[in-house]
Amino acid sequence: MAILKIRGGDLDLVEYDFTSFHPGEHLYREIPVVQPPVPQKESFKATVPARVHLTVLDMNRFSPGMPGGGGLGFALQLYSNATVSCTPEKTVIDSPRILLIEHLVAAFKAVTGYTGGFLIRTEDHGKEHVGLGSTCTTATAVISAMNEAVGRPLTYDGIRRLIGHNYVEETNEPGMIAFGFETGVGAATSIYGGMNILGDQLTHVYQHAFAEDKNVFIITPNIHSEDDNAGLEEFSLLMNRARTLDYRDRELKAYMIMMDMIPAIEKGDLKKMGDIMWEIEFRGSKRAEVQHHTFIIYQHMNALRQAGLEFVAMSSVGPSICVVTEKTESEMQLILDPLGLEISVSTKADNIGIRLSRH
Repeated sequence: MAILKIRGGDLDLVEYDFTSFHPGEHLYREIPVVQPPVPQKESFKATVPARVHLTVLDMNRFSPGMPGGGGLGFALQLYSNATVSCTPEKTVIDSPRILLIEHLVAAFKAVTGYTGGFLIRTEDHGKEHVGLGSTCTTATAVISAMNEAVGRPLTYDGIRRLIGHNYVEETNEPGMIAFGFETGVGAATSIYGGMNILGDQLTHVYQHAFAEDKNVFIITPNIHSEDDNAGLEEFSLLMNRARTLDYRDRELKAYMIMMDMIPAIEKGDLKKMGDIMWEIEFRGSKRAEVQHHTFIIYQHMNALRQAGLEFVAMSSVGPSICVVTEKTESEMQLILDPLGLEISVSTKADNIGIRLSRH
């Protein structure tokens, strides 16, 4: 692959070599283990909710292989699961994400000292590439089920740190993976449910129930980015602009979340939360992410807010738009039809988090 230079501020130039590697290489092992692994006889199933990643706090504070940056996100009633049992030696994986899971198995064994194998089967939520964290939900389900299958050597905090420090994505090179950008919001949200706020270095700052009696709709506009030729040039442009804008706005975003968003979450004031999130859509890296999909996204989101929808935001790097509202699906459709928009996912927030069962 290539070397990519990412500039944040005047004294911030990161040169990163996007080198792909085989699963099991470049493992991060410094995760606390609370007890030795002991293989259990039963199989274990972990079911975890998908997430909406609302914003990164500061893109200058993370890079591939260095998780952090902070962020804000909440869990959805849309689930991925993994079923795991122990084997004497060989690991067998029944999943479309084989390379990802091979790397997670290697990381889990390196951290815990487990020397046996696993039988692993996964089912994801089937909504890839719409900003709902399919990679992270699969990783969280797999690591959590493995942890149960060997007697819980890791705490929930250890699970999410293992995922964050060993977060990878598949590449276009056969059999190869590469480090991805990871804030830790996905794993924390899938484990704990509700709304979660993370600080830098995967620090879990806050969790609270979110939109318990409201509806959540994911709307995916049929648009194309300005740079349709996806590649390193496009990624470099997005990351450089995002980091530059966060260099200017990160203090403001952190202030709004600490002083305005958290009190609104505590009160259950969805409209206030929506107003704060709308301000964040124009600040820092979120502005770069939205504008990457052209200003049409802003036009769509503004039209939805003008129609009276309480909470409107772009999920992750988009282009999917997340709406949280008291309105029903039929009422939503009356709003969307004149705009030429359609609902991709109709669900609710998940305030329970991970479900674990023994079979």
